[in-house]
Amino acid sequence: MEIFENPAAGSRLVPDELDSRSRSVRGPELFPKADGRFAPSPTGPLHVGNLRTALLAWLFARSAGGRFLVRVEDLDRSRVCPGVEETQLADLRAIGFDWDGHIVRQSERISLYEEAIARLDSDGHLYPCYCTRAEIRASASAPHGIPAADRYPGTCRELTVTERAEREAAGRPPALRVRAEGARVAFEDRLLGRCEEEVDDFVVRRNDSAPAYQLAVTVDDDAQEIGEVVRGADLVDSTPRQLLLAHLLGLPAVPRYAHVPLVLGPDGRRLAKRHGAVTLAERSILGEGPGEILGWMARSLGLAELGEAPIPSDLLARFCPRPPAARTDRLVSGASTNNAQTGR
Repeated sequence: MEIFENPAAGSRLVPDELDSRSRSVRGPELFPKADGRFAPSPTGPLHVGNLRTALLAWLFARSAGGRFLVRVEDLDRSRVCPGVEETQLADLRAIGFDWDGHIVRQSERISLYEEAIARLDSDGHLYPCYCTRAEIRASASAPHGIPAADRYPGTCRELTVTERAEREAAGRPPALRVRAEGARVAFEDRLLGRCEEEVDDFVVRRNDSAPAYQLAVTVDDDAQEIGEVVRGADLVDSTPRQLLLAHLLGLPAVPRYAHVPLVLGPDGRRLAKRHGAVTLAERSILGEGPGEILGWMARSLGLAELGEAPIPSDLLARFCPRPPAARTDRLVSGASTNNAQTGR
């Protein structure tokens, strides 16, 4: 991992080497372990796309002799649905996954996140932001990946003490944002190759005082010594933010990353409940059990043939974590997974 200063933005990072484009700061080392994790949010049942990502995370970790951990990302209590966590874990067991240790829940780790936020603040890396999402959206066009509401144009970065007092008097509680200083972060993804992106001033504590996703994930992956994060390709744009946080927090090591292709619906959009029968429970109504779903996932990854009924341990011997051909699979609602469409 490398962090490139943006001289025009006046970055305060201290470089230790130079290149032709900008000054380059070497980031934390990589964790030597191969431990992996699956981290669902209990806001709704897992669909088969989520389960295929879980399968890949399990295969990456187990094939390298690493631990496989499950973490429940339940920080947004307003969206957590009662009973969903239990259903998600039951679905993982039904597919045949095992995991190591106890389940970690982010809602039980708030003190860790607050400690990290306090450290960033004391080091001068944070500032209060009083903007609403609508204001941010109005002042920034949406880039790919992270929506406009999460790409910050810097409105509150240099507010005076008087201007901050005026906003607080108006009843606007602030969020806390990172002073990214125009830093560019580069990393090598196991499947996508080299990725590089400029990091904006993102939120680490929301205006309701809840720790934000980027901060919590970075702290948790470090605390659990996750060696490789395997997750959907829709999250690749979050990685530079998390790597910059690791650098600012002085973390000694960071994970490797593998962002895997998504499962799409018949309309070519990311699979979701709008596509109909997409969960284990819904597929069971169509006469498909967990074994059939696992078989479809394995075939979509080139790890099984039509008619096979593998179990996860069967797939370990066939799994080679190399970059596959660019491929995304489509699940047709109401149709058998034996006839699921595959697109490129």
